[in-house]
Amino acid sequence: MTRAWRHLLKALHLKTLSRWTPKTCSSLSAGAFWTSVTRRGLHTKPSMPPCDFTPERYQSLAYSRVLEIHKQHLSPVLTAYFPEPLLLHQGHMEWLFDHEGNRYLDFFSGIVTVSVGHCHPKVNAAAQRQLGRLWHTSSVFFHPLIHEYAEKLSALLPEPLKVIFLVNSGSEANDLAVLMARAHSNSTDIISFRGAYHGCSPYALGLTNVGIYKMDLPHGMGCQPTMCPDVFRGPWGGSHCRDSPVQTIRKCSCAPDCCQAKDQYIEQFKDTLSTSVAKSIAGFFAEPIQGVNGFVQYPKGFLKDAFELVRERGGVCIADEVQTGFGRLGSHFWGFQTHDVLPDIVTMAKGIGNGFPMAAVVTTPEIAKSLAKRLLHFNTFGGNPVACAIGSAVLEVIKEENLQENSQEVGTYMLLKLAKLRDEFEIVGDVRGKGLMIGIEMVKDKVSHQPLPREEVNQIHHDCKCMGLLIGRGGLFSQTFRIAPSMCITKPEADFAVEVFRSALIQHMKRRAK
Repeated sequence: MTRAWRHLLKALHLKTLSRWTPKTCSSLSAGAFWTSVTRRGLHTKPSMPPCDFTPERYQSLAYSRVLEIHKQHLSPVLTAYFPEPLLLHQGHMEWLFDHEGNRYLDFFSGIVTVSVGHCHPKVNAAAQRQLGRLWHTSSVFFHPLIHEYAEKLSALLPEPLKVIFLVNSGSEANDLAVLMARAHSNSTDIISFRGAYHGCSPYALGLTNVGIYKMDLPHGMGCQPTMCPDVFRGPWGGSHCRDSPVQTIRKCSCAPDCCQAKDQYIEQFKDTLSTSVAKSIAGFFAEPIQGVNGFVQYPKGFLKDAFELVRERGGVCIADEVQTGFGRLGSHFWGFQTHDVLPDIVTMAKGIGNGFPMAAVVTTPEIAKSLAKRLLHFNTFGGNPVACAIGSAVLEVIKEENLQENSQEVGTYMLLKLAKLRDEFEIVGDVRGKGLMIGIEMVKDKVSHQPLPREEVNQIHHDCKCMGLLIGRGGLFSQTFRIAPSMCITKPEADFAVEVFRSALIQHMKRRAK
């Protein structure tokens, strides 16, 4: 079904065919929740937009059995949201359905992964066709789909970024990019930002600078952190500094074409180059907008100056587009383009396959040759026929359904509405982002910028879920809500999300007042 037809259905307000109100919440039932809210002056609950899809009846493991199996046989690392984790059963475009048939508007898209919508019919059809034809060959044999996909993907990247290595995950892509940078530069040291997340594989762990992902054992040797130029939480930056429809509330004296904060952060970057790495370096990794750290944006012009300094030291510049790529930022297809820079290596994953395990490293012919001289690089599953069929379908859907343009239009619309909540609530410290990559940073107050305690953020998060909205978390203290829905969402759905979030904030402020 095309986006135009889906818009028409919603404009006609078709009656939804599936339930939406969660039956229970671990701390407060949906009915009790809304009784509590209305008694405090909130007169109507947010009305969930209609959905033209009916999920299948869940007929698998009982919830209690799922919990038992998870405890006995799966990783003990606690990653699931909510005291009673959601048991999801089915997805359709921007919607998810749990084992009880409850419907949720998915505004985190599997951690910024489902780019064009859950089970998009065109992507599904491409996968099913290829599953009936050929699954796997490995790179010792050719198949046409990898060549068709390579041609399509390379056409979306500027010269000289034309050589593609297909792999299976973002961590794997970033590990390979580290090897490329070191092979080409004949140097070891690589710089990445504090707050950066580039994966949990051996090399990527060194690049990742978020405390909970650090080990007390040797890993990721030769990686050096540098200050993150965060214009909200950092020492410099204000109301003119970032490339976003919404700026920080901190005032600054920058002129429109000259960011003083950028210059001060660049001095910190120079200090890292002078004190923490060798005279010649291998490279510099940067996410165009930091993902796990809460969608942090840098001052305009920072990456351009930083790239120049890195190249003066013989290093290469790597853009980690795992979360920002494929049109999500709206104004450009790739995040690095929003900074007016040209990287030497680009890594990508997540949205590339709409949830299917797929990733890529794209680089120049010269860097590719440097790797080939030193390593017989081989990847068993990278570029398999099913992945390439899905990847091609995703690119076609983004173009045919104008999803990049939709990200720009709906994302900007939602950002501006969320900015009004920052003005309304003392605990909303910052609203930031581009397109459909939006961060809402929660604070104790706007003066101290101290993070809102985790238990309070948990309550707001839980209340949103109880009203049918799923959003993500990020930041060094898990204090930032991350909003990154599939790029097919509509303005009525954005309205619903903002209304739910506002309702959750009202409920929380009432709890606080008690």
